[in-house]
Amino acid sequence: MVERIRVNGAATLGSFSLREFLHNEAFGGVLLLAAALVALLWANSPWAEAYDALWNTHLTLGVVQFNLTETLRDWVNDGLMALFFLVVGLEIKREALVGDLASPRRAALPAIAALGGALVPAVLFAALNQGGPGAHGWGVPMATDIAFALGVLALLGSRVPTGLKAFLAALAIADDLLAVLVIAIFYTSDIHWAAIGAAVLALVALATANRCGARGLWIYWLLGLPLWAAIHASGIHASLAGVLLAFAIPAATRIDPTAFLARSRALLDDFAAGDATGGNVLTDGARQEALAELEDAVEAAGAPLQRLERALHPWVAFAVVPLFALANAGVALPDNLGAGVGGRVTLGIVLGLVIGKQIGIFGATWLAVRSGLTQLPQGVGWRHIYGAAWLGGIGFTMALFVADLAFGGATGAPLLTAAKLGILAASLISGIGGALVLRYWAASDGDERTGGARR
Repeated sequence: MVERIRVNGAATLGSFSLREFLHNEAFGGVLLLAAALVALLWANSPWAEAYDALWNTHLTLGVVQFNLTETLRDWVNDGLMALFFLVVGLEIKREALVGDLASPRRAALPAIAALGGALVPAVLFAALNQGGPGAHGWGVPMATDIAFALGVLALLGSRVPTGLKAFLAALAIADDLLAVLVIAIFYTSDIHWAAIGAAVLALVALATANRCGARGLWIYWLLGLPLWAAIHASGIHASLAGVLLAFAIPAATRIDPTAFLARSRALLDDFAAGDATGGNVLTDGARQEALAELEDAVEAAGAPLQRLERALHPWVAFAVVPLFALANAGVALPDNLGAGVGGRVTLGIVLGLVIGKQIGIFGATWLAVRSGLTQLPQGVGWRHIYGAAWLGGIGFTMALFVADLAFGGATGAPLLTAAKLGILAASLISGIGGALVLRYWAASDGDERTGGARR
């Protein structure tokens, strides 16, 4: 379902420019932080009961025969977060086709860094919680929050080389892919095979639509809904339907750039000829026809994947993810906060995200470069990589998501609270630490902007 896009030997899949992508992620990070602060203050205010009552309100969606009742928090986590994972899947597919993950050599560095940054925190957490009730939460400190991390880089402005921003974005996307695999394999409840069969049929229908050249997004939405319902019923977390749907969205164009330019110019000439007659656009049939054909040409020159990513990204960055933070970051701080923070689950997450990410990301990057397998991006030095490794410890969104999967049951409520405390503390420490390293230490070294030549 993933197709390569080449026209005259060149990639033609359009998407956000890096500047536009980073700008959106930075603003989304600000909203995410604001939502998390509101949730934390609300849950520790005199109106804490209203916070719990709101998110535990039951809501039923569907028709009489086919309906589903869940709490409002579950609808956010299971339903809206499927849109988040859909965007993650679209980004992974785009990067695999024409982005930083398209070339094995270019993909090697962020992929290896992401792997190291996922394994070391998991090992630290597992070692600290081995044999304890929190052992199942080893996946919590594995992921990096791209919105927060890139938001910190945006605040540093020109002090941070563009190559580092691209490296961290690619690392976070590869990190998300690892997190998706971990969720699918290790955080899945009892499997219901009939529902799995229904999900497979939905996937076959999506793949068939792609192979037959269907480009209307409504078709994929129509088939994506039963895919989500089937995966939700199967025992696998429903949000993974978003990733599977993303891989089915067509990424090919129907017209190459040369033909598009020629066709567009001819249609614009036809439109201009109509203007010479002084006719109104609404009453001029020829000009209306030219506009309709130009609209078709523009659609043919773009990819459905590109259109869907552009349409969903603002909604996910500015609404879905902040809403997720508002629903999940409301941790009632214990009276004895020191005792809560000292628990093994909390400590394991803090050590994993703050220390483990530094060791994993920096160490894996160093080994990959020293072995000659790859090289640092242009203008990026080792102190920049170390600062990025600090920012990798901001695990907010995905870490909260995995924590809910690991400890979301009634018996795991205290562990979930401990996990959220660790995530909030570690993300704050990592964000401040990474900003200080990149602002003062990395910028003070002249060798940091040699493009990695001195290694």
